[in-house]
Amino acid sequence: MPSPKPADTTDRNALLLLLAYVEAECRRLGADAAARHAALAAEMMPGQTLPQGARVN
Repeated sequence: MPSPKPADTTDRNALLLLLAYVEAECRRLGADAAARHAALAAEMMPGQTLPQGARVN
């Protein structure tokens, strides 16, 4: 697999940061299921691996 371009890396990092923010805000609001979905979305980003035992649905 070719190495990612700097713009691709920046975009990926921005998306991960956004998903982390969404997860934190969902937890703050008490929406635990939504927070788990945001965390799972971050884990499913290319270059990430799912944690052992994680379920997609």
